[in-house]
Amino acid sequence: MRHFVDLKDFDSDRLQAMLETAAQMKSGTDKSQPLAGKYVGMIFEKPSTRTRVSFEVGISQLGGTPVVLAASDLQLGRGESVADTARVLSRYLDAVMIRALRHETVTELAEYADIPVINGLTNLSHPCQIMADLQTILERLGSLTGIKICWLGDGNNVANSWIEAAALFGFELWLAGPEAYRPPAALLAWARAKGANITLTEDPVAAATDASVIVTDVWVSMGDEQGSRERDMQPFKATAKLMETAQPDAIFLHCLPAIRGQEVEAEVIDGPQSAVFDEAENRLHAQKAIMAHIISENF
Repeated sequence: MRHFVDLKDFDSDRLQAMLETAAQMKSGTDKSQPLAGKYVGMIFEKPSTRTRVSFEVGISQLGGTPVVLAASDLQLGRGESVADTARVLSRYLDAVMIRALRHETVTELAEYADIPVINGLTNLSHPCQIMADLQTILERLGSLTGIKICWLGDGNNVANSWIEAAALFGFELWLAGPEAYRPPAALLAWARAKGANITLTEDPVAAATDASVIVTDVWVSMGDEQGSRERDMQPFKATAKLMETAQPDAIFLHCLPAIRGQEVEAEVIDGPQSAVFDEAENRLHAQKAIMAHIISENF
């Protein structure tokens, strides 16, 4: 059984193959429909724009039929166990994507399902987003080798998946943010044991200097408390001045939605170095490749 729960569940060759498929699907050189005749469930415990639309369109473009399920549509919302839900959905569907509140929901669904499970986002990771980001970097810069990536702000689910990617693809990763908001120590230890070149700092200038990619996210994710986050994160805003310290051809990434004037200046996200809308588009192509490799027997 092949699930797509976290990047670290795969080796770099397998992920690279998915990225190559994504590029071929985007260019039109691969027009295959590996999901023809297949039904893919989509469970949403959180609101969504990019995940909902890109997966639904992607499933259809690959010849499959999307079955959209809000949490309120399922007996999960009335206390049915994840295990029982997994067993039942396995009798109807060929795969399921879930955008979940808790990572444990996805891992339990994968444990009991007899069909592939794809993580569309949890509180701990966002692997589909990082695959789209890696595709965008390859398009814009040509390689992941020897580049420096600067993450600004909260050590959240997206940052966690960047850490996994750094261990698998070998680029240099700097995480600039308040010490209180750093990613899990166990994940950092795992990545470093794999040889990842990761630096934690509270100096955003050091993190951004000579970077090829500067990436950030909202400071308050869905489900987080506002509290003092906005004040604590102020030094880690993506500004035009900070972009000047990066490589001249550096790109700016943000998984969206963005709050202009908070985690990023409008001048940056709407400027010539911004690749955020290519990045958003690549959610479609990266996820089509993931589904092809995970669900189809032909990849």
